Amino acid sequence: MLVSFEGIDGCGKSTQANLLVRYLEEKKQKVILRREPGGTKIGEKIREILMKEEITPKAELFLFLASRNLLVEDIKHYLFRGYFVVLDRYVDSSVAYQGFGRNLGKEVVEELNTFATDGLIPDVTFYIDIDVETALRRKGELNRFEKRDFLERVRKGYLLLAEEYPERIVVLDGKKAVEEIHRMVVEEIERRWKFDS
Repeated sequence: MLVSFEGIDGCGKSTQANLLVRYLEEKKQKVILRREPGGTKIGEKIREILMKEEITPKAELFLFLASRNLLVEDIKHYLFRGYFVVLDRYVDSSVAYQGFGRNLGKEVVEELNTFATDGLIPDVTFYIDIDVETALRRKGELNRFEKRDFLERVRKGYLLLAEEYPERIVVLDGKKAVEEIHRMVVEEIERRWKFDS
C-alpha cells in the first residue's frame, strides 16, 4: 500500500507520517518512510537546491519531478515486495505548490506528474488541513515557500484536489490533537487494509 501525507508546512504531516510508520511496525508490517523532495541520494541533493536557491517556477517544478522520478524507481521495488510505503509529500504537493501556488496550472502539473511517476498514485492520501495563520505561527523560521499569499493559493489547491478525488484524499483537521489525528489515520488504514490477527 502506498500512503502519502500532504499539507502546508506546519500542519503536522511529518509527525503523522512517523506515527503511522511506528503503528505499522507494531503491527509487524514491512514499512519504509520516504520524504519529498529527497528520499534518495541524488534526491536529497536536489532538495538542498530547492530549499536554498531562488529559481524560476518552471525550473522548480522540473527539479521536484526529477527527485520524484528517482524516488518512484526506488519505492517500486518495496511495493513489489509487499511493503507499506509512507511518503511525506508526493504528487499532490506539486499540483498544490507549483500548479496553484506558482500558477503553472493544475492540468500541466498533473500530466508531468504522470510522466515522472509512470502513473503511480497513492492508495490513500491524508491531507492535513490548517489555515495559513496557524501554520506560519507554528513554523517560526520560514523558508522561501512560506509567503502568506502563496500559501493561501496552495491551501486552496489542496482543498480543490480533495473535492476532485474524494475516494483517495482524506481531509483531516490539522488543529485537532496529534493523538486524535493519528487515531483517524489508523481507522482509515484499517478500513482499507485488513491486518492478519
